[in-house]
Amino acid sequence: MTTVKQSDFQSFAEFYPYYLQEHTNPTCRRLHFIGTLCLFALLFGVLLSGNWWGLLLLPVVGYGFAWVGHFFFEKNRPATFKHPWYSLAGDFVMFKDILTGRIRW
Repeated sequence: MTTVKQSDFQSFAEFYPYYLQEHTNPTCRRLHFIGTLCLFALLFGVLLSGNWWGLLLLPVVGYGFAWVGHFFFEKNRPATFKHPWYSLAGDFVMFKDILTGRIRW
């Protein structure tokens, strides 16, 4: 695997290989997947219930699982701190890639 250096990425296509490189630990990837799944479940629950206060929990649920994965298993700093929008998109694309089998669970 070629190492991608963190820099100012010009596109998500440039960023995603770096993102994947930062998620090589299977437990970290699984925690991201679970966090994203919980985020979707919470969002669905908020939409069904109309309790908009639940939206305040979205970052806690989404980032909570991911950051545990990075700090305790991957032992690196989440890309969210330098590239928040690309990192958020990366979470959703990696979720899809795990669902479709492109990335191992």
